Amino acid sequence: MEQLVNQITALKEEITTWNGGDAETFRIKYLGTKGLVKTIMGEMKNVAVENKKEAGQLLNEFKIFTEAKFEDLKAATLDSPLTTHDEIDLTLPGDSLPLGSRHPISLVKNKIISIFQRLGFAVAEGPEIEDDFHNFSALNLPENHPARDMQDTFYISQNPDWLLRTHTSSVQVREMQKGKLPIRIICPGRVYRNETISARAHCFFHQVEGLYIAENVSFADLKQTLYFFVQEMFGKDVKVRFRPSYFPFTEPSAEMDISCLICGGTGCNVCKYTGWVEILGCGMVHPNVLDNCGIDSNKYTGFAFGMGIERITMLKYQIKDLRLFSENDQRFLKQFTSAV
Repeated sequence: MEQLVNQITALKEEITTWNGGDAETFRIKYLGTKGLVKTIMGEMKNVAVENKKEAGQLLNEFKIFTEAKFEDLKAATLDSPLTTHDEIDLTLPGDSLPLGSRHPISLVKNKIISIFQRLGFAVAEGPEIEDDFHNFSALNLPENHPARDMQDTFYISQNPDWLLRTHTSSVQVREMQKGKLPIRIICPGRVYRNETISARAHCFFHQVEGLYIAENVSFADLKQTLYFFVQEMFGKDVKVRFRPSYFPFTEPSAEMDISCLICGGTGCNVCKYTGWVEILGCGMVHPNVLDNCGIDSNKYTGFAFGMGIERITMLKYQIKDLRLFSENDQRFLKQFTSAV
């Protein structure tokens, strides 16, 4: 018992005059799992039975004493200033802010808008949650029409049907319903389809669709408009071809291809060794669409086109995985800093 008392007295004196470091160092030495407090507590087994009560009180007081000293050290650390005024150099420059950049999708979208604005196209926008009429029915896609299967849709509710728009053609319908002719607009925005996410597809993507309605608009006007766009976006040397296609809201319809920018038209895995890459669909606005929107199809004609911004961006910057656009990976996005 006397030996235990002497040990505790010596440790108390050591703790009282502690100058061996910060609070954490103190805690590890005295209160840690292998600390001196736990070690001396182990001496209880060597105390005679008749002295155990007195020894237990003594050890408990010692533990409380040590914990109090630890709390004092912590409080002193928190209350002490981190630096003094003499240690602060006010002439040093502040922390630099990293230079950000626009997202590649935004860069290409703004470029597309700029090109068509030079041709007199205005920008029109609309809601991303649409009703069935504006998204389908008005575009010559009545209920149960088989062409609806071309777009696997996210429905929010039914009867009445509300859905996430599958294309920005719904914005064109809203503009045509206003009845202000002629119409010359482009409609950029996000659209949604229930697609399996892969390197070439996603459940959401971005589109720019165009619409021009006036008297005596022809397919030749459409081709020249798109020729101008391709040359401004990809350069004068890019070749263009049109292939007949089917869209329920245009007739006649076509898909436009450009020569592959990666292989120069010689053939690669991106163009599937054809030398050509599809970039958009287009055609003359179907008379039924004009009639559905209150426009006289006997007097007015028009053309429409639509392209995926991701597809244009992938071609322009030679990006091979569409998922990179939505992963928010700084290593990918920082590559476009110089393009601001």
